[in-house]
Parts: sequence; C-alpha cells; structure tokens
Amino acid sequence: MRKITITLSLLLILTSVITKAQDLKKYDRGSFIKGKDTIAYRILFPENFNPAQKYPIVFFLHGRGESGNDNEKQLSNGAKMFLRNDYRQQFPAIVVFPQCAANSYWANVDIKTDSTGKRSFNFVKGGEPTTAMHALLGMVDDFLDKPYVDHKQVYVGGLSMGGMGTYELLRRKPKTFAAAFAICGGDNLENVQKYKKVPLWIFHGGKDDVVKPEFSKAIADQLKIIGKEVKFSFYPNANHNSWDSAFAEPQLIPWLFSHKK
Repeated sequence: MRKITITLSLLLILTSVITKAQDLKKYDRGSFIKGKDTIAYRILFPENFNPAQKYPIVFFLHGRGESGNDNEKQLSNGAKMFLRNDYRQQFPAIVVFPQCAANSYWANVDIKTDSTGKRSFNFVKGGEPTTAMHALLGMVDDFLDKPYVDHKQVYVGGLSMGGMGTYELLRRKPKTFAAAFAICGGDNLENVQKYKKVPLWIFHGGKDDVVKPEFSKAIADQLKIIGKEVKFSFYPNANHNSWDSAFAEPQLIPWLFSHKK
C-alpha cells in the first residue's frame, strides 16, 4: 500500500511539472534586432487576442540567475502569475519577458565581490545604459509602435537585477509607464527624482543577504519625502527570495492595472 501511495504521489508531482511546462509554452518566442541591439523575449498574448483592439502591456525583468541566451530561463519566476485564469479574464494584457545576456546587466551598477563571495552594489547616477538596457529601450519603443498597445497602460516590474533594471528603465523613460513594481532591487537615490511621478510598489526581505533591504527602504522613504505615491511591503523573515511573497500578494496585479496615464 505504501508503494502505491508513493507511486501515486510521484505521478501527481510529475503531472504537475508537465502541466506547468506546457502552460509556459503559451509564451511565444520573439526577438528584437535593430542595428547593434539584439534581445530575445517571450510574450504572452491575451486569450482571443484581437489586433484591432488595444491592450495593456507589462514588461517583466528577471534576476541575474535567469540571464543567458536560451530565451527560456527568464520565465522561471513570475511567468506563472500572469497565467492565472482569473487574471487573464479580468485583466487581459500583453506580457513580455525579455532576457538579459549573461555578459551584460540590466542596470548601470558597479558590483564588487569580496574574498568571501559577498557582493556590494554601487548604483550609478545617470550614466550610459548597458548593452542589455540599450536593447531593452529599443524593444520597448518597438512595442509602443504596435497599434494594439494601449499607451495609457504600460507597466514594468522586476526582481533583484530586474528590480534594479526597473528603476533604471523608469528614469530613462519616466513618461512611459503608468505604474511599476520592484522586488529586492536598488538604485542611486539621486535618480529617484526622475521617476517620482510613477506609482511604485516596492518589496524586500528583511534578511536579504544578497541585495540589502536598506536600498528599497531608502527609495521608499525618498519618495514619501517628496510626497509621491509608493507602497512598500517588507517581509521581516524573507531572505533574497522575497518575490514568492510579492507574487502571492492578492492586490499586486489589480493594483498595477488600476493605474492609467
């Protein structure tokens, strides 16, 4: 009996894994190539997509661990959230997951690693975009040229390196986005002024030993000082993976789509 129970449990787990993999195939493969800019992405279209209509669009920036050129790993975190049936029915939108190359970085940040392997981040004020960010900027503009994209509902979010990239994308295109969310990211405080008009929801874990939670706290405090809209969710017991908690927030997606330009 025990063997049968174990076998059934394994079958259920295997079925669940296969089903999730099949669901992720709903994200079509695409790439943006213009001049020296090249960036691969996965894209989820609304059910019963009609190119004659206009839809909101969400850009999601992955973390460092999902960098590469397979155009697949970037779906590891966050992609399943946008596949939820209730969200797809209530908030039909285009969702884009670009992939950062392994030899680049979303944000313009100086990273140093000490003898113990611990990293420190020095966020740049201004500066030229990285190769990945330059391509991302071109890709965003290309999507905004599509007739089926609603310019009043353009959103961006990301985690870790993608959280840092979210802040940078906001300051480089401050008039583009209706709202944004950043999970365990960071930025130079002198950049905050440039995206102060964009409603933000910031997330971070209190025990994060990869990207210090002080980065997110400082950005949230700075936005509050200048009287701008910001939500800050702090998870005292979470380490670097605060994204699972963020994705579990029942109001994240409704909050995001509630904002329009």
